[in-house]
Amino acid sequence: MKSENKIIGAGMLTAITASLCCITPVLALIAGTSGIASTFSWLDPLRPYLIGLTILALGFAWYQKLFPKETDTEKEIDCECATEEKRKFIQTKTFLGIATLFAATMISFPHYSHIFYPKPEKEVVIVKESNIQKVEFKIDGMTCASCAEHVQHDVNKLPGIIVATASYDNKNAVVEFDNSRTSLADIQKAIDGTGYKVIETNIK
Repeated sequence: MKSENKIIGAGMLTAITASLCCITPVLALIAGTSGIASTFSWLDPLRPYLIGLTILALGFAWYQKLFPKETDTEKEIDCECATEEKRKFIQTKTFLGIATLFAATMISFPHYSHIFYPKPEKEVVIVKESNIQKVEFKIDGMTCASCAEHVQHDVNKLPGIIVATASYDNKNAVVEFDNSRTSLADIQKAIDGTGYKVIETNIK
């Protein structure tokens, strides 16, 4: 039973590790420490392997639970018609089910992480067309939708931002803003402050 618990524990641990790169930006938002958002972005290339290990570990745990191997001691007990001791909760199918659900929640975190980011309240202002500027920032370090949401959130806090859209697929953020109220340097500073780095700037 100890080995089974270790397998379940390993499955849960790899599930958490697989999504650390996406969980950290949300934790950074909650803690108000934007700079730590990219701390675990180096784990992203390992994510498919960690997910595979999670599935293997929990799959094996379920196999052991559904098709238990009867030991000689258990056979003797069955022959003597002894009453089986009540299993601890950690050894039950219910616990394994909870562990599996937890792992699935962790692995799928990037798909629903955006719900943790509040939508910024935009003040309605009249902007002169001559003051509107559109810039693309190429960004290094974003690995999932949670990273992009974090960049968008911090850029949108600046005054004069009209539209800010970040994409981890394109590794960029496209920002339309009123250059009389904020500057290109301010936007780059906000992006760099998240822990992800602007590597190129293209004025549209």
